[in-house]
Amino acid sequence: MQKMNRGMVTALSAIGIAQGLKMLTNKKLTGKWDWKQIATTGGMPSSHSAGVSALATYLAAHKGSRHTETALAVVFGVIVMYDAQGIRRHTGEIAKLVNDLEDTFAKLSNDFPSFEFIEREKELKELLGHQPTEVLGGAMFGSLLGFLSAKYENRQSTEKLSDES
Repeated sequence: MQKMNRGMVTALSAIGIAQGLKMLTNKKLTGKWDWKQIATTGGMPSSHSAGVSALATYLAAHKGSRHTETALAVVFGVIVMYDAQGIRRHTGEIAKLVNDLEDTFAKLSNDFPSFEFIEREKELKELLGHQPTEVLGGAMFGSLLGFLSAKYENRQSTEKLSDES
C-alpha cells in the first residue's frame, strides 16, 4: 500500500484549518457568523503562511534543517509570506482607494447632471492580503502543526521498528 505524503497532507490541512479559523476570528471581531470567511483571502490567520510554515517545519523536524527540501520550503515560504503581507495587501489598499474614488464620482454625478458617470456593477475586492500580525499568526499555527505532524510520524516509525524487532 502506498504511503501518503505527510508533508503535503500537513500543509494542506494547515491551509484548511486556518481558513476555518478565519470564521472564528471574524465572529470575534464582528459578532456575526460569516460562512464566506472559509473561502476568502486576507484575514486572521493567513492560510498561505500556515501552509508554507507547516510544510517547512514538518520537513525540518522530519528530515533535518540541512536537507535540501527544507531549504526549498523555507525559501519559497518566505517569498509567499512576504508577498501575502506586502504586494497583495497593498493591492487591496489600492482597491479600497479606487472604490472610494468611484463613490465620490457617483456623488458628483448626482450634483452635476452634465457629468456622465457609469458606475461599475461590482466593487473591487479590498481584502486581498494580510497584516503582518495575520501572517505571523498563520506562521505560528502552521509551524506548530508541522512540528506535531513530524513528531507523530517519527513516533509511528519508531514504534513500527520496535514491533518488527
